[in-house]
Formats: sequence, structure tokens, C-alpha cells
Amino acid sequence: MSSEDPRPIVAVVGATAAGKSGLSLDLAERIHGEIVNTDAMQVYRGMDIGTAKLPVAERRGVPHHLLDLLDVTEPLTVAEFQGWARAAVAEIRGRGRTPVLVGGSALYTRAVLDRFEFPGTDAGVRRELEAELARVGAAALHRRLAEADPDAAAQILPDNGRRIVRALEVVRITGRPFSATLPEHEYADPRSIQIGVDIDRPTLDPRIEQRVQEMFDAGFVDEVRRLLDAGLADGRTARTAIGYREVTAYLSGETSLERAVEATTTATRRFSRRQDSWFRKDPRVVWIPWDAPDRLDRAVAAVDTAAR
Repeated sequence: MSSEDPRPIVAVVGATAAGKSGLSLDLAERIHGEIVNTDAMQVYRGMDIGTAKLPVAERRGVPHHLLDLLDVTEPLTVAEFQGWARAAVAEIRGRGRTPVLVGGSALYTRAVLDRFEFPGTDAGVRRELEAELARVGAAALHRRLAEADPDAAAQILPDNGRRIVRALEVVRITGRPFSATLPEHEYADPRSIQIGVDIDRPTLDPRIEQRVQEMFDAGFVDEVRRLLDAGLADGRTARTAIGYREVTAYLSGETSLERAVEATTTATRRFSRRQDSWFRKDPRVVWIPWDAPDRLDRAVAAVDTAAR
């Protein structure tokens, strides 16, 4: 990520179902770019329908990186992903192409773009917290996190046990809030630009509902069933994905299909609000209306400014 790299680093950010994939492809075609996935769950093989992973036929011939790297039983950390993504970015720029980051995992995007060092881990503390998670549940640990670090709790979904455990682990190890370890708004390479897809909530919520229904119509339940046979329930990271946990509950007889669809929609809307809140706090994001007729031209202009 040195300043000698000739091409800017572009990230298309925003809420789920806002239209990031379409804009990123348009942009990549215009600026000789290649897509770098920053969605934590699209890293997993077989997690296709539920993560809205673009089929190869819909990628318009644009190279995509960091998709389908892991089996669902394998864990993934932000630090590990940061190394992969920065290597991909350097390789793309080294060929005179422009990396275009796109994905819904805000923390993963920040880890690639910003000066971001990770606190260490303590296996004993982690085991203790994971055992407690299994015993009392994610909601109880989230309440504890809210007392210890309200800022971190506000950014982590109450049912995301994996991230709650990590935040509490950092608090225990460092004696500081987990949120204090997050990076300042400082790019590791100054020739970086984030383009935000700006969409209002009354427009976005029905789009989310439609996307979720289309997922189930496209065979999402069968996808989850296959992944459970492949060990999804044992995957520390993959099993936490929105939609997959709700369908798992349906397949185990804990809920109805109708309620699984409804729960997936609700969780996705909640997640999209947190995504939007995260990116809105970053003053560097250049926001472009999702339906602006000239949105591509405006995005290209922002990239050109970053390249200077």
C-alpha cells in the first residue's frame, strides 16, 4: 500500500440492497478496475444465494478477488482478511489496474483502507468467553458489553456472538474499550476514495424485503441444507451469517418457514441500519444518490480527484 502505487484504491460502500454491486461493476468497467470482495461471508464457498454473491455470468467479465476461499467450517478473522485484501490490492495495482472494493462488512473495508492495527488475542480468555456465550447466550453478553463499552455495543448486533466475544476479549486484555482500538479516519494510502450509495430508508426497506423473498424463491433453504451437511453448524464464523442461522432454526424445527423469512428480513434491515450508521460517521465518504442518472459520472469524478 505504498505511495508509489500509481492507481487509487476505490471502495463502494453503503447499506445492503442499496445497489453497491451494480455501481461497482459500472465503475470497474469505466476505470479499468477489478473487484475486491469485502463481504466477510462471500469468502465462503457455497454461501452464494444468502450472501447475494454475483454469479460468474453476471460479473460482466470483470475479475473478482477474495470470493470462495474458505470452507464453512473454517474461521475467519479481520486481521487475516486484511492481509489477503491488501495483497490483492497491491497485485492489482502492480498490473496498472484499479482495485474496487465492494461488500457489506464495514469493519473489513476499514481494515483494508485505514491504518489499522489489531489487538492481540488470549486463548484462555477467548475460551472462557465462548463457554459463557454457549451457557447464557449472545444477548446477555451484549448487555455486558453495553455496560463496558457502549460505543462498541452500538455497532455490534445483539445476536452476533462471535463479535461480542471478541470485543469483550479486547476489553479484558487491554483494559480499554474495544471501540478505542478502532482506527482513526486515516487512510493507509492517501490515494483512497470511498463512494457511498445514498438511499433513503422508505425506499430501502421494501428492496430488502424483495431481496430476501427472492433468496428463498431461488433455493436458499436447499443451500443451507447442503451447507449444514458440509459442517456449517460447526463453523465459528460462517454459521453467524444473517439468513443462514434463521434457516438453520427452520430446518431444525425451531420455527416455521414463514417466520424464518420474516426473521431474515428483520435482521437484514437491522444490519443495514448499522451499516448506514457506520459509514455516515466517516466524513471521507462521497455520497451519491442511488438513483442519480449521472451517478457513474459522479463516481468517476471522485476517483479522478483521489488519483491526483
